[in-house]
Amino acid sequence: MAALSHHDRHSAVTEMPDDLRADVRLLGEILGQAIAEDGGPDLLADVERLRKAVIAARRRETTVDDVAALVAEWPLDRAVLIARAFTCYFHLANLAEEHYRIRILRQRDRDDVPVPESLPQAVRALRSDVGTEELDRLIGQLEFRPVLTAHPTEARRRAVVTAIQRISGHLDLYNTPGRGAGEQQEAKRRLREEVDLLWRTAQLRSTKLDPLDEVRTAMAAFDETLFRAVPLIYRSLDGALEPGTGTRPPLARPYIRYGSWIGGDRDGNPNVTSKVTREAMLIQNEHVLIALENAATRIGRTMTLAAERTPISPALRAALSRAEGDFPDLVSEMATRSPSEPHRQWLLFVAGRIAATRRRDLDLAYRSPADLLTDLRLAQESLVEAGAVRQAYGELQHLIWQVETFGFHLAELEVRQHSQVHAAALAEIEAGGARSERTEEVLATIRSIAWIQERFGVTACSRYVVSFTRSADDILAVYALARHALGDRAPVLDVVPLFESGEDLDNSVRVLSGMIASEPVQKRLAANGRRVEVMLGYSDSAKELGPAAATMRLYDAQAALTKWAAENEIVLTLFHGRGGALGRGGGPANRAVLAQAPGSVNGRFKVTEQGEVIFARYGHMAIARRHIEQVTNAVLLASTSPVEQRTADAAAKFRELADQVATASERAYRGLTEAPGFPEWFALVSPLEEIGSLRLGSRPARRGLGAPKSLDDLRAIPWVFAWAQTRVNLPGWYGLGSGLAAVLDAGGQAELREAYKEWPLFASLLDNVEMSLAKTDRAIASRYLALGGRDDFFKQVMDEYDLTRRLVLEITGHSRLLESRRVLSRAVQLRDPYVDALSHLQLRALTALRTADDLGDDERESLSTLLLLSVNGVAAGLQNTG
Repeated sequence: MAALSHHDRHSAVTEMPDDLRADVRLLGEILGQAIAEDGGPDLLADVERLRKAVIAARRRETTVDDVAALVAEWPLDRAVLIARAFTCYFHLANLAEEHYRIRILRQRDRDDVPVPESLPQAVRALRSDVGTEELDRLIGQLEFRPVLTAHPTEARRRAVVTAIQRISGHLDLYNTPGRGAGEQQEAKRRLREEVDLLWRTAQLRSTKLDPLDEVRTAMAAFDETLFRAVPLIYRSLDGALEPGTGTRPPLARPYIRYGSWIGGDRDGNPNVTSKVTREAMLIQNEHVLIALENAATRIGRTMTLAAERTPISPALRAALSRAEGDFPDLVSEMATRSPSEPHRQWLLFVAGRIAATRRRDLDLAYRSPADLLTDLRLAQESLVEAGAVRQAYGELQHLIWQVETFGFHLAELEVRQHSQVHAAALAEIEAGGARSERTEEVLATIRSIAWIQERFGVTACSRYVVSFTRSADDILAVYALARHALGDRAPVLDVVPLFESGEDLDNSVRVLSGMIASEPVQKRLAANGRRVEVMLGYSDSAKELGPAAATMRLYDAQAALTKWAAENEIVLTLFHGRGGALGRGGGPANRAVLAQAPGSVNGRFKVTEQGEVIFARYGHMAIARRHIEQVTNAVLLASTSPVEQRTADAAAKFRELADQVATASERAYRGLTEAPGFPEWFALVSPLEEIGSLRLGSRPARRGLGAPKSLDDLRAIPWVFAWAQTRVNLPGWYGLGSGLAAVLDAGGQAELREAYKEWPLFASLLDNVEMSLAKTDRAIASRYLALGGRDDFFKQVMDEYDLTRRLVLEITGHSRLLESRRVLSRAVQLRDPYVDALSHLQLRALTALRTADDLGDDERESLSTLLLLSVNGVAAGLQNTG
């Protein structure tokens, strides 16, 4: 990519909103003070020297070689501190941008017109376009199932994340209008304290995470955001459906169900055992019961309705009487505290029973969430009978929605394992003789599922995802293993095939036809209303085929599976295994939904929320609500017949063109990635091997089922992560230029432009590639690619980059990348020089580690620290870890 001109950078700075500029300046000044106080003014001066040098290089006043020479001057310990400074800066810049986004969301929310891509906007649009009856039908079948995963992609330590959250809270207080001078000074003092603490906090983990650490990290999103956000989203939908929400029975049904692979996904991760899976569910149970107990206690304490004005219903009076007989000590304590407030007594009694459930006090504990809901609805009905409808349908309704959404398990824990593991275990069992430790672990996993179901219900853990499903036998193997594990007491299982490679996607209908013809699946279909779930793997298909060909192959699979489901009277849910990064199917979630094959959504959307985006999407209440509303908006709109018809018409019109693009694109992509010597070259030009030392997560970077130097064996996550670190971002764009050129050479420019305007799938593909290109830096990338010593690969990559960039701009009609997305463009332009600084520091460390044979232990340790700090910082700067 050509260097950012001085004019472009000046424009980006001047376009920055005043409040965002003020926050960036404030946090930057505070960080500078912390650096100077700890490391002295000379350290801050060196940070400034590097900052000015990379900006000058961007303006072409100097060269990247000049910057590299500056970086080489510093002792290693000084370079490490400078890398830490730029990494901390990115954490704070990300925070400032998040706060700006939150302010914009709040401002829009105050307008009379519904916010674009919100629930009220979706309801209004559906009423206008398809009518109330169709709207009610879609609301009735609406499902959104986000599944949290712990892929090794969240580069920040948990301690760093919590420090950033504390800074966020103090920044919010500092910017709150109407605060007195003393309050303002105290907020700023706390900001200085917390930023100083962030600077002094180690950015790198000293030990590798284990799976239960990852479970606890995910619980922070639940504790801080999800539990409180979900009822507010339902409230927004309910208010959009009909006026008077909070004074009438709700029309909105709880349509969100969270899932989790954290502690359940053992594909290639030997650290996830049957014991870990049980412990993961116990941790989830503990967190949700604490949240429910606190909510019930809070609501109970506020329910100070005098009995003479708000009498209880006969049903609630009878329930209180029974409770007094069964649990006299607890009920009499409530009655003593609130003698004339029976509704308060009852809800505090309910809170006491939730606490007993957490303690496993079996006499007092609730047996199931259904029993808890019965007690809550008893209070709600009593309040309605007494005329206290606001108390009945206000916060109490929120608690009911929370129980309906989270139950006692919080999120359904899903198990995933590779099909080869099942096949090997089954073959070993059927051969007789001694069983290996791995086979025993497979059987123990089945028993853990049964244990979870017995304790928390079937919905707590019944889905079993089979990676690399290639035949119906891969599905049936799980049912056979369940019989070997527990015989007639086998747990209820919904086995989910995962199709990942291009060939497997093409064969998915054949596999499913064989699957539903089998006896165990037919029994399950009869019991579950003929519901089938199929997972599509975006990450591995993109790594195998390239972005353009993978997009079309996934679209074809969606269309074929939708047709198959209709022919077989199957209620199909497609589970989208999308990564956070563009090279793994990432990108704006709402646009991705609208780009799905017609009929494939049908009111249901299930998707992975990969490790690196959990904090970004669920770290703040306002952003979490916005994300969920955007996805729900798109699910509703994509399920309407007018949108499905427009999408189908566009697909039919441009299908031949898309196939030409995909074919030529795949040929170019495979021509590079399957060339002899490419895997070795990739390892040389990227920090691939070093990424394994970053201790990002519990899972190894390789599956361990193939050759150690094979790209097939390498997981998609480190593949994308490593390319992002080199500033090449190859998985997000490579091959598309050749694909577009094949059509343009045949005179197809007008048709390509038309497809971009009319077909959401094609527009989404080009927009995502454009974003990936914008985060690519040609000058920095050239320095990385030169490390491999292969001029042919170097030229091939750079030529394809130049071609792709030129043709994407030609088809979109943009004069520069991200021209139509000013906010994102501004953010990328402002960040690029600071990312450059970290890239130069990383290149110094990488080159020294690769070329110096006589390094002492201390020097090698310092170089490794510098490398890993820069990896962490670049990930924060690009907001992309793979």
